[in-house]
Amino acid sequence: MDWLKDMLEDVGTKAGRYFAFFIQSMIVLSLISFSLETLPGLSQQVRQVLAVTEIILVVLFTIEYLLRLVVADKKFKYVFSFFGLIDLLAILPFYLSTGLDLRSIRIFRLLRLFRILKLLRYSQAINRFHRALIIAKEEMVLFSCVAIMLLYLSAVGIYYFENAVQPEQFKSIFHSLWWALATLTTVGYGDLYPITAGGQVFTFFILIIGLGVIAVPTGLVASALSQARDEELIVTDQANSTPGQ
Repeated sequence: MDWLKDMLEDVGTKAGRYFAFFIQSMIVLSLISFSLETLPGLSQQVRQVLAVTEIILVVLFTIEYLLRLVVADKKFKYVFSFFGLIDLLAILPFYLSTGLDLRSIRIFRLLRLFRILKLLRYSQAINRFHRALIIAKEEMVLFSCVAIMLLYLSAVGIYYFENAVQPEQFKSIFHSLWWALATLTTVGYGDLYPITAGGQVFTFFILIIGLGVIAVPTGLVASALSQARDEELIVTDQANSTPGQ
C-alpha cells in the first residue's frame, strides 16, 4: 500500500512523476474533448468518439479518486479538502447527467471545468506560487484594503465633478464605481469618461495612481516568489546533503 501512496502523492519518485504526467495528459485531453463538443456541425461518428473518450476519461478519474480515498490517512478530511472536492467535481457531472433527460441537469456539466484545476495538484510552480502568496499575505491584505479605499474615493471624486453635467452617466457613487474600477486598473473602456476640466484633471491623477495599483502587487508577488524559490533550494540542498559531506 505504501508504493501506491507514494505513486499517488509523491511526485519526487519515478512512479509518482510518471503517474502525474499521465494524469496531466488525461486532464488536457478531457479539456480538448470538452471544447470539441461545442463545435457546431460535428458528425455523429465524431460525437460518438468524443462520448467514448469522455467515458474512458471519467472511468480513469474515478479510479484515481477512489485510490486516493483508499490511501488517504484521514479519508473524511480528504473528501472535504480542496483537492478532494476538485477531484470529485471533475467526475460528478458525468454521473449526474448520464441517463437523465432533464435539460436543467445539464448545468452540472459546467462543473467539468473543474478538471483544469486538477492540474494544480501536479504543478510544482503552482505550489511555489502558493507559498509566495502565504509569504506576502499580510502585505497583500493591506494593499487590498488600500485599493478598495482608493476605489471608493475615486468614485466619490468623479461623481462630484461629473454628476452635474452628466447626470445620466454618473447617476450616483455606485454608478461611478464602474468608472473608478476601469480607470484605477488602467483598462479605460471609454463608456464613461469625464468632460469637465476638473474631472479630467482628477482622472489624470487617478490614472497615475492606477499605475501604482498594478505595480505594487506585482512587485510583492515577484519578491515573494524569489524568497519561495530560495527556500525551496535550501530544502533541496539539505535533502541532498549527507552527514559525511
